[in-house]
Amino acid sequence: MLISKMAAEGGGKEMNEIKTQFTTREGVYKLLTHSEYSRPNRVPFNSQGSNPVKVSFVNVNDQSGNGDRICFNVGRELYFYIYKGVRKAADLSKPIDKRIYKGTQPTCHDFNHLTATAESVSLLVGFSAGQVQLIDPIKKETSKLFNEERLIDKSRVTCVKWVPGSESLFLVSHASGSMYLYNVEHTCGTAAPHYQLLKQGDSYSVHTCKSKSTRNPLLKWSVGDGALNEFAFSPDGKFLACVSQDGFLRVFNFDAVELHGTMKSYFGGLLCVCWSPDGKYIVAGGEDDLVTVWSFLDCRVIARGHGHKSWVSVVAFDHYTTSVEESDPMEFSGSDEDFQDQVVQFGRDRANSTQSRLSKRNSTDSRPVSVTYRFGSVGQDTQLCLWDLTEDILFPHLPLSRTRTHTNVMNATGPPAGAAIISSSNTTNGNNGSANTPGVTTLPRSNSLPHSAGTANSTAKTSGTGGGTGGTGGGIMDSAIATGVSKFATLSLHDRKERHHDKDHKRNHSMGHISSKSSDKLNLLSKSKTDPAKTLGTLLCPRMEDVPLLEPLICKKIAHERLTVLIFLEDCLVTACQEGFICTWARPGKVGLLSSQNQASSPSGTVV
Repeated sequence: MLISKMAAEGGGKEMNEIKTQFTTREGVYKLLTHSEYSRPNRVPFNSQGSNPVKVSFVNVNDQSGNGDRICFNVGRELYFYIYKGVRKAADLSKPIDKRIYKGTQPTCHDFNHLTATAESVSLLVGFSAGQVQLIDPIKKETSKLFNEERLIDKSRVTCVKWVPGSESLFLVSHASGSMYLYNVEHTCGTAAPHYQLLKQGDSYSVHTCKSKSTRNPLLKWSVGDGALNEFAFSPDGKFLACVSQDGFLRVFNFDAVELHGTMKSYFGGLLCVCWSPDGKYIVAGGEDDLVTVWSFLDCRVIARGHGHKSWVSVVAFDHYTTSVEESDPMEFSGSDEDFQDQVVQFGRDRANSTQSRLSKRNSTDSRPVSVTYRFGSVGQDTQLCLWDLTEDILFPHLPLSRTRTHTNVMNATGPPAGAAIISSSNTTNGNNGSANTPGVTTLPRSNSLPHSAGTANSTAKTSGTGGGTGGTGGGIMDSAIATGVSKFATLSLHDRKERHHDKDHKRNHSMGHISSKSSDKLNLLSKSKTDPAKTLGTLLCPRMEDVPLLEPLICKKIAHERLTVLIFLEDCLVTACQEGFICTWARPGKVGLLSSQNQASSPSGTVV
């Protein structure tokens, strides 16, 4: 008995050990302890009663080559630093900007990547009391405060993001279940806004603000029941995915204000959501401890992932290890050795062409494709999970002998030219060009999904002049709201192409990791309002045995406190926990970039 008890205790200690590195097929990821950001005194923060720690990145195109900036909140404090990543040790004694708030706490934030320069950046900050602040942490200025008197919404801000391709429009969600569209050029008014119905559908409604003069908010969205926990724009900015406490994922056509599709969690609320780099898949996570993969084209669940032991707090796709192999059908007539030679040759150019090949899938579905999407998740169980979504799950109609998986290991030996191309250009439609200068790999970043810099060159780019009726973006938005539903179609921030997909791949996998009482067949849903209590076993929420169940590539405990951040960057991934520690994990082959000299000169932790 004593031996068994000791063995059990030893096993428990092993399970509770904090990992400082983990291995995947592409190599070893290592924690860089000297690249850790936190409050300057590095004292663990009492996270009880505090809002989640969040992290936002922006690149200011600094000529020095070190243009990355990081913003994070801990309790009532907000910090803005130069982010040195794997290159140098963090210097916590020199924040560019530091703010301490009274009476309210920062809950989320987002940079406008379109307007960021070395001299100025626009940062939106949401607060626990419902306000939204626009600040410039480089100039150390506070530009505007929205919902200052809490007349628009008194509940906590859960998510704030700039509308992709716009310099002035931003969207804010609240714990009340409402979202509001703002324009930085307009004021909020001195009285509570009055609304008129613009459009409504199943479990959602959209209202415009009734006012003699244009004022904020431009639109009010009421979505589902309970808090709206997070939203994310598609890579092309045309669609909006929202997850709510009622357990529903709802995907809207943002321009047309129409519901595209829905999905229900296995149980409990959904807390986080993200899009694949090509906009074809959405991953959501939440209180059912699962990650759920939903097909945007087919509007249905295609897989679930079970690895976490508690609520999933963040999901994010890794743009840099997503891989696509594409060949003409006749190329598969050769031997396996011939195929491998083709793969090697193709891999040399893959970094520059991955995004275009992902996009071409829309028009070349008959062509054999080998594809692997990598995404990650972190949760309140303090664990990091990495997942691979492969073609045997995505395209089960293809013969297994014709589908092969290849993980992109371009980061193991060094960053090839154009490595950031996926996250810096549009991916759903190939007609939208990148706004970046050819050869420049700007890396736009945000809390959940990098904004698409590619929208800057499209007609989506909003002028900063506000309410002109002849302009695009904000001007069209204001004009449309002023004239009501009949002209609301002119709201469009982007050129749109109608796409028709008639796919309906049926899956009858028996995956019994989480059992259910019945193996009822999937039932088609009517378009009428569905009782959430009766969704299990339908396309809205298939039973566990009716869809493939993914297992994580790795599942590692990496913190003492619950994890609240996961962001994939080109040479590293970034995590943060509720204690207020922001950690940098070097990708395979990148750890050597942090020199021993930099480590020797790490900061002493002086309190600022």
